[in-house]
Amino acid sequence: MKLKLCKEWDKVFPQDERVHHEKVVFHNRYGIDLAGDLYLPKGKRGKLPAVAVCGPFGAVKEQSSGLYAQELAVRGFLALAFDPSYTGESGGTPRYVASPDINTEDFCAAVDFLSCHKRVDPDRIGILGICGWGGMALNAAAIDTRIKATVASTMYDMTRVSAYGYFDSLDEGGRREMKRSLNAQRTADYASGTYARAGGVVDPLPDDAPFFVKDYFDYYKTKRGYHVRSLNSNEGWNTTSSLSFINMPILAFAGEIESAVLVVHGEKAHSRYFSETAFSKLKGENKELLIIPGAVHTDLYDRKDVIPFDAIERFYRAHLK
Repeated sequence: MKLKLCKEWDKVFPQDERVHHEKVVFHNRYGIDLAGDLYLPKGKRGKLPAVAVCGPFGAVKEQSSGLYAQELAVRGFLALAFDPSYTGESGGTPRYVASPDINTEDFCAAVDFLSCHKRVDPDRIGILGICGWGGMALNAAAIDTRIKATVASTMYDMTRVSAYGYFDSLDEGGRREMKRSLNAQRTADYASGTYARAGGVVDPLPDDAPFFVKDYFDYYKTKRGYHVRSLNSNEGWNTTSSLSFINMPILAFAGEIESAVLVVHGEKAHSRYFSETAFSKLKGENKELLIIPGAVHTDLYDRKDVIPFDAIERFYRAHLK
């Protein structure tokens, strides 16, 4: 099935005239067509170092990942922001599901595409994952030796948060009840022939909502970051989407990553513990943890005055050479 790609500039950030932008389609190992936005620095000749960018979890390439990709292109990299399988403009049915396996494969498929692109030096390819795709990026780096440098920004370990809840609050009894509920929903979905949706970021925002929920609302539900195709901005994932994450820890082999890794997180982010735990699994002198003073989780989605692009550029220049 041919993908229907929007031809207009429909990003939540302004277009930078220093960068050439084009729509691309590539496929993963499961035969799913993925939609991407390719950003190339104008005036650069020859083969370039390249970075594939994805995330946050439940977002689309017109949001944070596109902003990162465009900024990397301004700095001289060829950058690809893409929608994961089953979401955004990418293919795959049923819609609005995630998979620790297939979404890790999506990153590797982006490396396939970049490795064969005429403007890319295949020996200088990196990846960058934001939020939930930070964990996917580390999983991809653990299996794909073509990836020479990985950045995980404001990362979530989606398998950990799915299995144990926020701040590891679920005990064995809570996990048992969660699994019962999700599997009952599977039966209901099959009987009805439809998939119940979990809902995106809560709207309207309750007065007693915890700060991290308000943080998400401020990005996904306002003109700052709202996008019509973003699951978080609208009806969310299928309710049963998290089932495959509950017992498949994606960071089990993070300690085997030999290539360079930069983990970036905000000091005040509710999710900081994901990055710190992930970093503790990494080995070697080519691994860095960068904590941004005062920053909260979504500051690293789009605040160019907070996102450490200079440090990210230095990291890629040091390891994509």
